Amino acid sequence: MWKADERDGRNSPYVAVVCRRCPATFTLDDLRLREYADLLQQPGPGGRPAPSAADRGAPGDTTVAGVAQWMWGVRPSLAVARFALPGWRYLRQTDLCCPTCDGALHGMTRAYQVEGARRAEFAVVCPACPATFTLQHLRISRRPVLGDLPVDAPFEDPGAALAAGPAPGPAAAGHDDAPAPPPGSQVAAIRAGRMLGLLPHLSPHQGSGARDAKPSQEITEQPPAEHRLLHWCKITNPRWTLPPLPPGTDVRVILPDGPEFGRLRTTLAAAGVPHRSVAYWAENEIVSTVGADGRAAPLSVITALTRPGADRLFWRSPVSGQPACNARDAFEKIWDTHEETVTDHRSELVPAADLVPQAWLDYLPFDRLNPAQVQAAPAVLNSKRHLVITAPTGAGKTVIGMLAVLRAILGEGRKAAWLVPQRSLTDELDRELEGWRGKGLRVERLSGEYTTDIERIRAADLWVATTEKFEAICRTNSLQAALGEVGCLVVDEVHLLGSPGRGPLLEALLARVRGVNSPVRIVGLSATVSNAAEIAEWLNGRLISTAWRPSRLTWQLPAIPVTPDQAADNSVRNRLAVVLARRVTDDGGSVLVFCGSKRNVRVTALALAAERGVDIRGVDDEDIDRVNELCTAARIGLHYKDWEFKHEAEARFRSRDFDVLVATTTVAAGVNLPARAVIVRDTMVGRDPLDVATLLQMFGRAGRVGAGEHEGWAYLITSEVKRADWQGALVDGYHVHSQIHATLTDHVLAEVVQGRITSVEQAEQWWKHTLCHHQGDDDTEPVIEAVDFLIDHGYLTQVPGNGGDTRVAVTDLGLLTARLMVNTDVAADLRAVLGEIPVPSDPDIAEDVLIHVVAALVPELAFAPVADFLRPVVAKIIRAGGRREENDSSSAVSGLGAARTYGPGDLARAALLLAAHSPRLFTRSFRFVAGLPSSTIAPILEAASRYFAWLGAQGYLGTMHPWIAIVAGDIDRRVRWRRWGPRRGSGRLLWMCEQMATAPLAKEFVPTLWRCATESGFTSPDWAQTTPPRDCQLDHDQYIGLLRERTTGCELAEGLDHVSVTDISAGHLITWNGRATATTAVIGKATAAYPPRPPDDPDDADTGGAIFTKRGDHMATGWLGRHYSSASPY
Repeated sequence: MWKADERDGRNSPYVAVVCRRCPATFTLDDLRLREYADLLQQPGPGGRPAPSAADRGAPGDTTVAGVAQWMWGVRPSLAVARFALPGWRYLRQTDLCCPTCDGALHGMTRAYQVEGARRAEFAVVCPACPATFTLQHLRISRRPVLGDLPVDAPFEDPGAALAAGPAPGPAAAGHDDAPAPPPGSQVAAIRAGRMLGLLPHLSPHQGSGARDAKPSQEITEQPPAEHRLLHWCKITNPRWTLPPLPPGTDVRVILPDGPEFGRLRTTLAAAGVPHRSVAYWAENEIVSTVGADGRAAPLSVITALTRPGADRLFWRSPVSGQPACNARDAFEKIWDTHEETVTDHRSELVPAADLVPQAWLDYLPFDRLNPAQVQAAPAVLNSKRHLVITAPTGAGKTVIGMLAVLRAILGEGRKAAWLVPQRSLTDELDRELEGWRGKGLRVERLSGEYTTDIERIRAADLWVATTEKFEAICRTNSLQAALGEVGCLVVDEVHLLGSPGRGPLLEALLARVRGVNSPVRIVGLSATVSNAAEIAEWLNGRLISTAWRPSRLTWQLPAIPVTPDQAADNSVRNRLAVVLARRVTDDGGSVLVFCGSKRNVRVTALALAAERGVDIRGVDDEDIDRVNELCTAARIGLHYKDWEFKHEAEARFRSRDFDVLVATTTVAAGVNLPARAVIVRDTMVGRDPLDVATLLQMFGRAGRVGAGEHEGWAYLITSEVKRADWQGALVDGYHVHSQIHATLTDHVLAEVVQGRITSVEQAEQWWKHTLCHHQGDDDTEPVIEAVDFLIDHGYLTQVPGNGGDTRVAVTDLGLLTARLMVNTDVAADLRAVLGEIPVPSDPDIAEDVLIHVVAALVPELAFAPVADFLRPVVAKIIRAGGRREENDSSSAVSGLGAARTYGPGDLARAALLLAAHSPRLFTRSFRFVAGLPSSTIAPILEAASRYFAWLGAQGYLGTMHPWIAIVAGDIDRRVRWRRWGPRRGSGRLLWMCEQMATAPLAKEFVPTLWRCATESGFTSPDWAQTTPPRDCQLDHDQYIGLLRERTTGCELAEGLDHVSVTDISAGHLITWNGRATATTAVIGKATAAYPPRPPDDPDDADTGGAIFTKRGDHMATGWLGRHYSSASPY
């Protein structure tokens, strides 16, 4: 081992020699060696003399071969290309033997970061051969390589990890390519004095996210030196002068095209300096290899900050290294873009009849195809291979998707599915395909906003669906035959494979149907993938890539001063957005301004309106009507998911009645609203950093031909410290990295549910079909661990196979979890925490505890963004317990609590408490509910309902305590049907209404059935009539069957040590003694004893019993029966 020690300016190493077999340690004196160099001359592995230091390679070589050379004096050949990447370090000598020479094998690891997630890869080295191996070559997991080292050893400080084995030589000492751990999740402490004083500390299953947004990049080597003599300038000062430069310097200048720059253009032309004039130019930057003394120097960049209203430029200090290289590459990209003048591309159009069958022409929106469509059409129409088609935004990829769908439906007589990432895009695409319905094709739109009629789905020719909805269909047994008829799967925005949110689900879906022999053809469409060839290779398909764009795009990154003051930062961004927008609109152009939050949309729109002379003094940006009125007067539209006037804004922006539209990313993802210029105001979207793919989509909206434009301009307002990173990211493009590790257990469970995985071996084979494996992650240990996790937490069970082997099968809990698409990690956390909570003594405590736990542990609830000005409102609602009568001035947070820290889940907790305890607040359509915007709490309540439904459905399964199942099921239905003001205990009556309405027609008929029942005086489903009520969608026999599935009329009685039930057709009787439960199957009647009380439960722990029917009804003893059998009065 070697350790550097610097004394008096000299590097004096400490050296220790270790024998791992003894084990023992020695000094150089012990071995009769004078210095470290003598040790290096000793025979290396296999008896070879180790080379001298001069022959050992360049210091700092941290490739696998480089580390091996420093350690053993050998340089093995590399089994795979990634072993040549820098950042490898030694882990330990393993217990494995080389398959070639039987020598000892050693493990190395490389840590890296992808989209903020930490990853590790491994190499195995035989110094004796010498040779390298991947884990897949040796058919091992990571565990034999790690040995006793912790699983996170690849991410630890190398110095600590190297204590387990020899360190690399001096040049590698201290080398650390492992990224720092991401910020830990903020822990929410749940306090409920009525529940033993303190519930467990809860942490949602997700990090808190960094606020410092910049594009994530993999660790890279030092950039190569720039040997050219160059001086490239971007300027906006008409009085700028070119400094003296050495002969032969490559000089280039980009400047604005305004008339005030005429003299400067003349001067540059006279000096023979190449220059290009660009409209709406806003950047000031100099990239140069000319030093101050006129001699060659390392490449550097100096950038001027953009300060709206300032009368001079503020230049930063020169920067070298990677930022300078990024600036050089960005300059060159813009320079090349403006090499030619913009031309009208209409002459390049080709009649569609030249390529498309005559019978299909009426289905296309245009009778001519552009060059991108002409390039793709032959492959789409004349082959069956999977395709990945990349083309710039605006190149007409929708028409290419139409051709693929028409080939499947009209050419092969099969169905097709078209997947889009967002609900809004199902609307957009559905409108574009409306004409197909008139021609006899059955197009069915599927998204969370629309109920699904099973028969209509089966009969449809084309499904337009979100990925999540399509996956839900894949998990529905009754639709398996229809799925078997699908011949083509069009995936819009296939680059979302790299999205942490949607990517894993899309990857798991495509992994099923990829491959040469697949009966389903995949056609992936994207505008923003730099590694599209890798994705096409993974699919065993063909890549068709075109750079053709109907208009020229120029992007710029005006830099603003970095400041910790959020208000000051927002002010500068607003003022700069106003200045940039005015330049374009004064010239008759239209502008899209993208903001990272709904509030920023409103604030920015008001700032733009103020610049146009509208008086916004005293206007509250939460006053929706007033904001809309003032912005409309200024010809400015707003657009985000819950903005009431967004459709009007879309229409008026398309017609150019509005010339500015301020929006969130909903427009970027595909809603067709093109403009001359795009301004991206923020680099954060909510609480998440803006990713490169989304930014490129935003930029792609600029210069769309649909708006009559042939040239587009795009701006990203970024801080001075992040500008170089964004330059590099935009030059490199978006690189898709698999994200499936984050939710691996969910996808393994889904594959088991669908019968594709029945053993650990099949799980390993499934892993080899994923993009993650294709990108080099050949370690199968995570998928084995996923199977173990699913078994340990009750989602899967082990069963004997036909050949005596062990198989895995899904449990009822696993089936429920997969069907509701509940995250398995979050679900396990919920079950673990709730399982430790004592049985509450009344419904108020029970509901408050359940709401608090769900709000704190479900990430989409825990991290729901809330504006600062709403935090006191949230605190007030929580203080009042969500009760309207207490939510007055007396419950306002005062004193030290007035500035209370907002914790994870507080917004969701406040919304759920209101729905549970003040249902009448939701019976009318108001923009605000108890001070919270309806548009803010609606998506939260929708997300929460799914988890309460999952908890409620576990009553019959016996996998959750009856108090949890009954209370959660009641909350779920009260939240889902809050528009009708259901009270506590309404869950059973709402359940009956849902059963009578049937799932596809629930939204239409549950309200009428509920109204009919309540107006007739019913507060529960315990009526005697055997005639189906009006609007019941069941026939008579089905209705009678439903009546038998009620608990109506059954008797549930508690004894001293047991519970008995009679007059029940069938069900499960769950008895409890404190937290312990026991399940007994019942047909007609049964008696069940209380289970033994857990030793840590109090002596007076609650006992009782509950009966659950398979269809979902229940009856319970004690307070559960009193409060949740029928609706309580107001």
